Amino acid sequence: MTTRPRLGIGVIGFGWMGQAHSRSAARISSLFPDRSYDTDLVVCGDNVPERQVQAVDGFGFREATADWRKVIEHPDVHVVYVTAPNMMHEQLALASAEAGKAVFCEKPVGGKPDQTVRVEAAARRAGVVTGVGYNYRWAPLVQHAKHLIESGQLGEITNYRGRFFSMYGADPMGLLSWRFSIDEAGYGVSSDILSHSVDLATMLVGPITSVSGTMETFIRERPMPKAGGTHYDRGSPDDPTGPVTNEDYAAAMVTFENGARGTFESSRAIIGPESQMAFDVYGTKGALRWNLETLNELEVFLVDESGAAPRGYTKVYAGERYPYHGNFVPGDANSIGYEDLKVIENYEFLSAVARGEQHAPGFAEAVDYVSFQDAWLRSCESGSWAGVVSLREDVCWKRSG
Repeated sequence: MTTRPRLGIGVIGFGWMGQAHSRSAARISSLFPDRSYDTDLVVCGDNVPERQVQAVDGFGFREATADWRKVIEHPDVHVVYVTAPNMMHEQLALASAEAGKAVFCEKPVGGKPDQTVRVEAAARRAGVVTGVGYNYRWAPLVQHAKHLIESGQLGEITNYRGRFFSMYGADPMGLLSWRFSIDEAGYGVSSDILSHSVDLATMLVGPITSVSGTMETFIRERPMPKAGGTHYDRGSPDDPTGPVTNEDYAAAMVTFENGARGTFESSRAIIGPESQMAFDVYGTKGALRWNLETLNELEVFLVDESGAAPRGYTKVYAGERYPYHGNFVPGDANSIGYEDLKVIENYEFLSAVARGEQHAPGFAEAVDYVSFQDAWLRSCESGSWAGVVSLREDVCWKRSG
């Protein structure tokens, strides 16, 4: 029997994402036999008693607590997962880094750009490994798309279209949860789901240098929340309402450092797309398109220079020939799902922790996104194009020096 070091895991916030990361960490041992570590679910922090019971009885945590500080302070915890509401992220991630713990934070690391910058700088000073939840990077066919682009099979990239359309906020009777408050969530879709779209673009195509942005809030009042209610719950027309204080919709035109042009759109109040996290990439020799709603399919158009082959997109199905897929199911066209992406994400992050190496995407990549977001916000306010200036403290220091 192989003896591996055990990575003790603490989770703060046991809603959907806290549970997804906990399940994912526990699955690594059965899916990645070549791993260099084992995981140990040590302690879960949540202020809902029923979730504390669920964490221990249903997920196998050794203990649970209502006090998040006890998660960070626990001597057996090496890695802290921050999956609490957005505006708690800064406090929790800072405390974890200051305690010398590796820290994975669901996006956004901060509800506003300055918060993310502070957290990244503190974690870098503390020398801890960080991770951020841009999990769509890890879809096997997204990894294949990255290979096609980097290998030059698409030629020079000229255009990019990224979007994340979701209906989670399309119902006007959806409760006024923390997600719709700038004081509790930070900005709206630009912090929540647009970040995924822009992160994929920078991974696939490269840095963005300038942006022209616009935003809108389409549903300006929502029913007040009830005890234990989430943004998936409904109120009624007779309920008291309160104002939505962050944006439902965000869009941008951009230029990339390599000269490519692109567009982005994101909406939580749109009707039709259920979870359309999608991109189209266009090059001088081919094109690609991928959509989370059909995550096991990639459409590929490659130019036949002889002109003999039929023209059109070819549908490529995911399978074990692509990165990670074979860890879950063998063969071709046997599908994997959303939470499998979280397993891959956790495997890669915890592997970096075990090696003592910084993970990507980590807090530095989170700052890369908010550098874009900062420029986008300036553009929305001015009505003109804005340059993207890196907010990373190390880059700012080099630039000023």
